[in-house]
Amino acid sequence: MPLTDTQRQEVERRLHEERASALRALNRLVDESAEASEQDRASDLSAVPFHTADLGTDTMDAELDASNATRTSRELNEIDAALERLYKNPKQFGICENTGEEIKFERLLIIPWARTCGEAEA
Repeated sequence: MPLTDTQRQEVERRLHEERASALRALNRLVDESAEASEQDRASDLSAVPFHTADLGTDTMDAELDASNATRTSRELNEIDAALERLYKNPKQFGICENTGEEIKFERLLIIPWARTCGEAEA
């Protein structure tokens, strides 16, 4: 049975919640990196690291921030695509792209941008 109107509204609400959360996370990452210099972020007293491990830690932190921003951006793109699918063809929203079966409503509440039912994924 396809999603009911009430279920679609609930999924739409969840998509908007997740979108707002992703935007907040991205904005926080951008703000944090814009506010502080690398020296400030690392709490270094000097611009010259005392140990090569300090350089490694600073690099790792920067790469982790970039990775988190990339992951969140991709998630935001998935959310926007899901909203587009929902608005464009609401009766088809929640149909698995792999199997053509319905995605369980419980799955859509957890991952409202899900494109697949999760059964065929490995």
